[in-house]
This record gives sequence, C-alpha cells and structure tokens, in this order.
Amino acid sequence: MNDKFKLPARYGSGEKSVWVEYIQLAAEYKPAVNLGQGFPDYHAPEHVTKALAEITVGENPLLNQYTRGFGHPRLVQNLAKVYSPLIGRELDPFNEILVTSGAYEALFSAILGHVDKGDEVIVIEPFFDCYDFMIRSAGGVPKFIPLTPKSTGGQITSSDWVLNEKDLSSLFNSRTKMLILNTPHNPLGKVFTAQELETIANLCKKHNVLCLSDEVYEWIVYKPHKHIRIATLPGMWERTITIGSAGKTFSVTGWKTGWAYGPADLMRNLQVVHQNCVYTCCTPIQEAVARSFEFELARYNTPDCYFFSLARELVSKRDYLVKVLKENGFNPTVPDGGYFIIADWTNLENKIDLKSEADKYKDYRFTKKLAKEAGVLTIPPSAFYSEEHKHLGENFARFCFIKKDENLALTEKLLKEWNAKK
Repeated sequence: MNDKFKLPARYGSGEKSVWVEYIQLAAEYKPAVNLGQGFPDYHAPEHVTKALAEITVGENPLLNQYTRGFGHPRLVQNLAKVYSPLIGRELDPFNEILVTSGAYEALFSAILGHVDKGDEVIVIEPFFDCYDFMIRSAGGVPKFIPLTPKSTGGQITSSDWVLNEKDLSSLFNSRTKMLILNTPHNPLGKVFTAQELETIANLCKKHNVLCLSDEVYEWIVYKPHKHIRIATLPGMWERTITIGSAGKTFSVTGWKTGWAYGPADLMRNLQVVHQNCVYTCCTPIQEAVARSFEFELARYNTPDCYFFSLARELVSKRDYLVKVLKENGFNPTVPDGGYFIIADWTNLENKIDLKSEADKYKDYRFTKKLAKEAGVLTIPPSAFYSEEHKHLGENFARFCFIKKDENLALTEKLLKEWNAKK
C-alpha cells in the first residue's frame, strides 16, 4: 500500500524547500531580527491597503465574487496602460496579459505551458529555487550556467558578477526550448546591461529559443543603473514572456498577485495551464491592485510615484547594511537592484564552530549558527544553485534590507555583540 501511494516521481523525493526549512527555524529559535525572507516589515503605501479595505465592504457585491479567469478586466486594462509605453507597443489586455496567483504561478504556467518532455531549459545561477523543480516536473532538462565574480577581493558590486559567453553559447542546441532570465536579479541584485541582454537575445534568436524573463524587481533599480526589458530588443517580443509582481511593485507580498505578458500565441499556453489549475485569482485583491496602478499612473511623472520612490527609499537601507556587514567581518556584494545583499562570511570562519550543525553545505551550517548565536536570520545561497554548483554559494549568506530602520540598527547591535564574544 505504501508503494502504491508514494509521491509521484515528478516531485522527486519531496524535499522541503529552503523557505519551509528556514520558516521553521525562525519559529523554533525566534531570532531577534529576520533578514531572511524577502518582504518588508513595514506598511505598504496607504492608498494600496485602503483600496482593498474599501472594496471588501463597498457597495458592489460582485467585487467579492469570481471575476474573469485570465485576469480581472480593470486590472489587465491598467497593466496594458503601464507596460505599453515601456515596451513600445500596444498590449492587448485580454489576449496578451494573464493575471496569476503570484509571480510564482506565472512561472509555473509559463514553464508547464511550454516545456515538454526532453526539452532543455537554460538557467542562470544563482536562481530562484522553484525554476529547477518546475522544469523537472514538466519533464524538461535544466542546463545551468553560473554568474561568477570577476574578482573576490576589494569592493564587489553585482555588476562584477558575469556570465562566461563561451560557456553560455555552448549550452544552446536543437533541444533548447527556453532560457530563464532574472533581472534585476535575486539574490545578487544584478541589473543586466544592454550588452549582456543583447548577447542573450542573439543566442535565443539564433537557436529559436523562448526567453522567460522574470522581472519582478523591475522598479527597484539604483541609479545610475537602468532596467532594460529584453522584450524591447529587436526580434525579442515574439519570443519573450515577461513576468511581474504586485507583491514587489506595491510591497504587498502576501497578496500573491502576479502577471505575465507576451504575444498572444505564446500566452495561450499559459492560459491553458492557468485555467486548469488556479482558474481565477482573488477578485478584491485584483481590483485593489488595479486601483493602485491608477493612483500611481496619475502621478507617474512626479517624485512621489511609488514606482520610483521605493528605490530611493531603499538606497540608504542598502548602504547602511553594507556598512554594518563590512564592519562585522563580511564582504558584501553591493546590489544594483532588488533588496538583497549577498555577503561572503569566510573571514568569520575561525569565529564559529560549524561542526555542531549537520547540514551538507557550509552556508546552511553558518546561517543556522548565526540565527542561533547572534539572533539574525539569513538565507543560505547554495539553495539557489544546482547540485553540481552548490559549492559556488557556500561562502555566502543572503541578507534582506527592505526592513524597518530600527531592525537594521538591531542587526548592527546583534552582530557587534556576537563578534565581541568571539
């Protein structure tokens, strides 16, 4: 009986994700500050949360009922208004945009909708951990290529992490169906340059490969860097599916609302997966996101627009945490986008006994000891690498800095106290 009802092979052995494991770690040890998961610990813009509150008790009872399966009409129309000028073409809101249960489901629908048994998918490492699993569950074969720093000494920024063009080119062949791009990048904060995107685009066009572009951090880019949407490059619109997130755009990750946009013939595959899985997403939240976009579009060309003010707000938090990490023995990579910092902890190796932790990889052992001893929860980056390349992430820990200033100050205090005891 046990054999008959075992987990289907497409799900592997059912390993816990790093998120499940580290949420449990936080619940068990109750670290004083959580810089692990990527969400703010302070309020979203008032107009965003106020919209949802008004909708749920408002006069229109239908806003608490099912809405259009592929996206609430008011939301997809506003998404078209946001993105059409950014990509230089008029988006069809009802055929070229799909609203999903978070960007996570947008990835799921895109990968399950396009990857067939034996198809190869190129994945740039480090990667958001679900990419690998989704590819394999679709019957696809992931092919990994790491970003690596040009040097490991001195001040490093995310721009210093680069792809080897020769190695990238060698991964393309007749079986390659898709390449997954993440820019701005989690966890490195890398904002891919025009030249880097052109290299990727030319390979996709040469080998007739689809590009799945995960751009959930699109608004969180620090000057002078600029986010370039690969779909805007010559010949790339017809082979690109782009993913966005209300959670990242409006700092409401718990709303779990995302979207994908692209040419109708590619989006059809996502619609088929979506309609047979989620079918439709939460109506009042979609309405609230739609109203939030309208609010921001009305002040788009002003300094107050949240699309631009969030990045300005986060610069000082980034710089403060970089300083704290440097002063406490870490060597951080300064991110050009997003709200994570990857920091090399190996200078602290002689201060911490990793033998008491049983995990295979050093970064898991280090981050668990740091949570237990210093009260600071972080994430082990080897979780974002393939088995063959996990060693590339072992010397780092991922810190999230979209946190209250007092919690970043508490991090400084805890790390100083921890260091003083060693």
